[in-house]
Amino acid sequence: MAAIFPVLDMYTCILTKWTRHFGFCITYTALLMKTWRVSLTYRVKSAHKVKLTDKQLLQWMFPILLVMLIYLSTWTLSAPPIGEDIKDNSGLLFKQCTYNWWDHSIAIGEVFFLAWGVRVCYNVRNAESLFNEARLISYAIYNIALVNIMMVAFHLFLFPRAGPDIKYLLGFIRTQLSTSVTVALVFGPKVLRVIRGQGDQWDKRARARAVTASFSLNGIGLVADETTDLYQENEELKEEIQKLAGQIEFMKIVSMEVNNRHVKPKPGGYFSGIGKVPKFNYNNK
Repeated sequence: MAAIFPVLDMYTCILTKWTRHFGFCITYTALLMKTWRVSLTYRVKSAHKVKLTDKQLLQWMFPILLVMLIYLSTWTLSAPPIGEDIKDNSGLLFKQCTYNWWDHSIAIGEVFFLAWGVRVCYNVRNAESLFNEARLISYAIYNIALVNIMMVAFHLFLFPRAGPDIKYLLGFIRTQLSTSVTVALVFGPKVLRVIRGQGDQWDKRARARAVTASFSLNGIGLVADETTDLYQENEELKEEIQKLAGQIEFMKIVSMEVNNRHVKPKPGGYFSGIGKVPKFNYNNK
């Protein structure tokens, strides 16, 4: 907003392109990577847990940011945008940054990026995560996609010859509805929890279960006290059932030999090498 406020020239136009597109890439990629981590955790079909740390997500983000950096640098060096004279509906002249195939190409790429983000958010619509962050990030991505599509439609179809004041107002509304709303959705619930004195509640619970904060964002349930990992719970139940089955089998054989003292253990059987089963006095209660 500060870059497009003065009379536009080559330097302010370059600054406008960089802040808009590179800022979008950083913010949107960070949100999308965290949502993609939750999607990957819920999509895996094996019983093996998928652990993606923040460091691994940064490694995935780096190539995306590098592509954007190379594209903007090439654009700036080969064909830097300049301010050109545009007439509004009243015939007055004002400066506007030039639009060419560089703008159209990067816009098409961002549209596909937005579409992929919306698809990932749809896949994790029922996922649970720490602080309900996956759902809030999904709302932020939906909001970014909707606001940008609506504002592009306003510029192209409703206000194609609008003056500088209207264009600046539309840019301000676009920034507030996308960036400010995103910040409120991502950080608002956490700030509210800190104000209420519950900021470290989930962190203590994660430490008690030896779960890192980044791993808990994978969707592994720390949403409620009773929520546990289903795979771990199933394994524990299997172990308990096996123990109970072994004890039942043991008591059955003991009871059979006590009530049928003429039956002797088979060589190499369950009781071979253990010794004789103790005899009980049936006259005593």
